[in-house]
Amino acid sequence: MDAMLIEKVKNGNDHAFRLLVEKYRLHIFHTVYAILRNQQDAEDAAQEVFLKIYASLPKYENQGFKTWITRIAVNHAIDIKRKKLRRQEENIVEFQPEVYQGNINTEETVLLKEKRELIRKRLDEVPENYQEVIEGFYIKEKTYQQLAEEQQVQVKTIETKLYRARLWMKKHWKEEDFR
Repeated sequence: MDAMLIEKVKNGNDHAFRLLVEKYRLHIFHTVYAILRNQQDAEDAAQEVFLKIYASLPKYENQGFKTWITRIAVNHAIDIKRKKLRRQEENIVEFQPEVYQGNINTEETVLLKEKRELIRKRLDEVPENYQEVIEGFYIKEKTYQQLAEEQQVQVKTIETKLYRARLWMKKHWKEEDFR
């Protein structure tokens, strides 16, 4: 049945595609929901997956339709999740003097100073393997490069440690503590 519908879609029959969408709608939704864990995101992603399926259908070569569309759905959901994580990471306020120089008003300066003080006071709560990198970056205001050279590791290692340290802080410290 799928093969017949697919051929009709390839020949321009949009009704046949609607039948495929109806048949696999819940399967695609559940697939992306399992990765995204958010109903609205999963609904949006499922619609985008069907657009991708429609656009890719001319390249489909009868290699198991359900498997093929599931792979498209999984890859799309993973891409969305990565983008979302990247955006969350970018939204974490970091103090980098070379970026902010000349743009900070007095209130922001005071808030950043308070944030550094709070981190300094609570540094002993942080797992040991993150303390050095948090102190170096947030309190001593060193760059990733400087920290990497001091610890004799790659810059990527510093980025990873800071990323994990931020996740730890987000999980264990209240957000209000940093306002």
